Amino acid sequence: MKKQKNPRLSDLIKDEKLRTQIEEALYSDKPILGPDGGIFTDLLQAMVNASLEGELDHHLSEEKKSKNANRRNGHIEKTVKSLGGELKIKTPRDRTSSFDPKLIGKREKELKGGLENVILTLYAQGNSNEDIYRMLQKMYGIDYSTSAISRITDRVWPEIMTWQQRPLKSCYAILYLDGIFFRIQEDGRFQERTLYSVYGVDVEGNRDVLGLYLEKRESAQQWMLVLEDLKRRGLEDVFFVCIDGLPGFKKAIHSAFPQAIIQRCIVHKIRNSVRFVGDKDYRPLCKDLRKVYQSANREQAVLALEDFEKKWGERGERIAELWRKDWDDLMAFMDYSEGLRRMIYTTNPVENLHRIIRKVVKSKGAWISQRALTKQLFLALMQNEKSWKRKAFKWKAIQENLGLMFGDRFLKWLDK
Repeated sequence: MKKQKNPRLSDLIKDEKLRTQIEEALYSDKPILGPDGGIFTDLLQAMVNASLEGELDHHLSEEKKSKNANRRNGHIEKTVKSLGGELKIKTPRDRTSSFDPKLIGKREKELKGGLENVILTLYAQGNSNEDIYRMLQKMYGIDYSTSAISRITDRVWPEIMTWQQRPLKSCYAILYLDGIFFRIQEDGRFQERTLYSVYGVDVEGNRDVLGLYLEKRESAQQWMLVLEDLKRRGLEDVFFVCIDGLPGFKKAIHSAFPQAIIQRCIVHKIRNSVRFVGDKDYRPLCKDLRKVYQSANREQAVLALEDFEKKWGERGERIAELWRKDWDDLMAFMDYSEGLRRMIYTTNPVENLHRIIRKVVKSKGAWISQRALTKQLFLALMQNEKSWKRKAFKWKAIQENLGLMFGDRFLKWLDK
């Protein structure tokens, strides 16, 4: 079989004058794209203009078949934005004004081809409208005003509303509830907003963010409203709810889901226990506390806490008292298998979700509005979906344990 010849530049670009210009630019130090006459910007401009001419040729051919008298009528020049930089386009016209090009419509100022997605991606990475304006100007030579960038990011608002109101599954095996704080500038003043995050694992082991709610402050009453909204969207039953130590939280959860088992976050309790412990004692004290929550069962955990109390004297007594006050909720995970224990003993999964958000927005001091903050949080989560929307590790064994512990109640939702 005859070997196929690799294409040459003359095969790719038939126009000799344009080919010579591109060839000379390729071997020079001229930029490929951008505001300073990038060689492919010139090529893209020539291709767009040639395509528009071809569209009009086709349109006039169809007009002739329909016996409509029509012909060319000059050009209209305009500048359009593209990922290749700004292009000077000559749109051909016809006498009857019936020609409406598909590549760039009559009133369009942007070449379709991903520029909007680039802006949304930059915004999702924590960049402000001003940051994006400078990046587009530097990278592509495009002067896109901050108001135009804001209008593009605003186009995701209907998607946000649809996502926030979407129907939920009837049952989730685990819910992780936690809040994170942000600042917005409203009416000339900085104000705090709390993001209420609901991160869940369904009975099949699939993780998902059920909702993000921005409110003025974190309270058990506000969490009750969040949970009521989850019920309104279809959630009927929850087996475990993992929370921190917010006062009144347990009561709020049981008002919405009476059968839910509350698991207080062990990691939060440890942080509170060692707040005033010096560097010298920090590691050995944490090591002794670990013996409490890593015990085989509740009875051994009680003995481990007593040993801890005796060893650390007055300091141990204060810490032990903190643990005994919330003992039942802290030790709820002790009644289940090792795999399930690892899933519910801490709110770390939702804190990992917050870590993704913080990584994106860490350079931001404050947002100009709650709407701007909501857009950026949503886009940041969607951009990093692979990090949090995945199957729970070794879920099959956990599923079997749930079936044994909860019987028909669990099987009822598993069958749906």
